[in-house]
Amino acid sequence: MESLRDLSNDWLDHLRVERGASPHTLSNYRRDITRYVDDLNSRNITLADAVTPAVIEEHLAALSSGKLTGKPAASSSVARAAAAIRGFHRFLLRERVAQLDPAARVRPPKQGEHLPKALSVDQVAALLDAAHRGDDARSLRDAALLELLYATGARVSEVVSLAVDDIDLNDELSVVRLFGKGRKERLVPMGHYAREALGAYLVRSRPILAAKGHSSGVLFLNLRGRALSRQSAWEIIQRYAAAAGIDRDISPHTLRHSFATHLLEGGASVRDVQELLGHASVQTTQIYTKVTATTLREMYRSSHPRARA
Repeated sequence: MESLRDLSNDWLDHLRVERGASPHTLSNYRRDITRYVDDLNSRNITLADAVTPAVIEEHLAALSSGKLTGKPAASSSVARAAAAIRGFHRFLLRERVAQLDPAARVRPPKQGEHLPKALSVDQVAALLDAAHRGDDARSLRDAALLELLYATGARVSEVVSLAVDDIDLNDELSVVRLFGKGRKERLVPMGHYAREALGAYLVRSRPILAAKGHSSGVLFLNLRGRALSRQSAWEIIQRYAAAAGIDRDISPHTLRHSFATHLLEGGASVRDVQELLGHASVQTTQIYTKVTATTLREMYRSSHPRARA
């Protein structure tokens, strides 16, 4: 009967040969599974069917606390180790080496909360100013796209799937009809700048782009007259970020984060921002309150004469 060490090597060979795992993934999984097998051996667990869900949970807890390595592991490292262990036990069950899969009932550890990185108001202004510098069809489209992303906090997938009929520019405070996850519909207002940019795009740019292809009523078109892709939207914001001198990696989702953060800093309630973002749970929106609290703490430390010793 093969040892757990030999079986773990068989699994890694399976990932390399049959699953085509990258060298980087194999290196990480080898380290994770070696540590796991060493832990099992230290407990005198030498058979796959002797492993229980509790054993796996204790291993992950020890990894998280630093008991195994002397240094607490990052939540992402613990999550990766859990994925390796689940994959290993699925392999043993599939290969009929084990009769049970103890990892199937182990819930993956909760990932640490990562605060979204928003642009400052001045950075957003610089980004949008850069987009407004041109007057050709592409520039007008790009300005309308970025203004709309920041004005509504919409997901890029929601914006690139918009139809012309989803935009209402008749009222002083115009609205856009967005379709979020699960095709859940919401109406989001947009202000003067987005309305003006969209109006210019619809009158002076979109007809030129639409003449080059079959748009089927999609709002934002590429230079071939087809629906703009999410990847293209990402490239657009990268281009104008560079033009604005913003020296950091940003994406269309950065404008969504900035939208929420700036609203809360301006006095909007979490519930209102939740509705605008289309979050199913207010808990998802509350992460932005931590962003604003972090900003306030940094401002206090740097500005108050008695904030630091």
